[in-house]
Amino acid sequence: MLAALLLAFSLVCSAHAAAEPKPEAVYKLKGSIVKIHTVTRDGGQGVGSGVVVAENHVATNCHVLGSASGINIAASGETHSPVAIKEDWRHDICILRFKYLPFKPVPLGDSAHLEYEQGIFSIGFPGGPPKPQTTFGNIKAIYPLDDGHILRVSTSFVLGASGSPVFNEQGELIGLSTFKSPGRNSYFYAVGVNWLKTLLASDQEQLKVSDGTRPFWDAPPADRPFLMQVVIPMQNKDWKSVQQIAAAWVQAEPLNAEAHYYRALALQQQGEPSLAKPAYATALQYNAKHASSIAALASLARQEGDTGGYASLMTRLESLDADLAESVRSQPQ
Repeated sequence: MLAALLLAFSLVCSAHAAAEPKPEAVYKLKGSIVKIHTVTRDGGQGVGSGVVVAENHVATNCHVLGSASGINIAASGETHSPVAIKEDWRHDICILRFKYLPFKPVPLGDSAHLEYEQGIFSIGFPGGPPKPQTTFGNIKAIYPLDDGHILRVSTSFVLGASGSPVFNEQGELIGLSTFKSPGRNSYFYAVGVNWLKTLLASDQEQLKVSDGTRPFWDAPPADRPFLMQVVIPMQNKDWKSVQQIAAAWVQAEPLNAEAHYYRALALQQQGEPSLAKPAYATALQYNAKHASSIAALASLARQEGDTGGYASLMTRLESLDADLAESVRSQPQ
């Protein structure tokens, strides 16, 4: 079974070789990225990023606008104030409407047909620089939520980059950088563009930002998605808690590769490799590009002296994530 999965994985990889975005295309997109400035009701100031998604419409995260009594955007030396807003606080997406905004909208992609390790890039204002900055990376995980998707990405960001657009290598908008996990080795997440497209097409509109509800990532811990519940126990190496969360996750979403991966990881870390290996294989069954599962199986193959299996797995891992492959090679034997 594992051999068949790895063969399928190899075919998928060879069929989806992607091209790097052209520098001129990235430069052109920068003309549609704006810096958002807010004045809060208590007199404070905030900053974030946004992207033009339709004529006279700019999308960003709702939390960038929270408690704002004044909002304006700046781009190309010009400042503009919105006249209305559309809100989806649950998914942390807000769209500002302006009059006579002289910026071209970016093309909108589809967040329902993305793949693990797909190349991406993000443009925004991390740290508040005067000009937008570009970071390149990959999609590391895709999580279904409600009727859309959350993306875990390797394009890290800091204060000021919330709301910055995430593009595929064709320059299509696929998400907005939104939140990160706590701790040193943070995970970075973007909300998928399909929620944005739904909001853009809606008729609901108001004149100012509401207090809103808490977005999914800021809900009470027990109400957060499994993808968030599992991170802190994993960072703390609380593998029993990880296993419990993963078991509930598998039950709720039996076709989710991430759920099976975290169950396998918890089992492996608790000294149960014979149970972990089929769980990793199940993760690969549902996502042949799950690099972390490939890496874990490669490590187990080396520990067991399976040189052929190790070599085959490492070849496939190298084609997906060269850095992760090097990390596996450097592990003590």
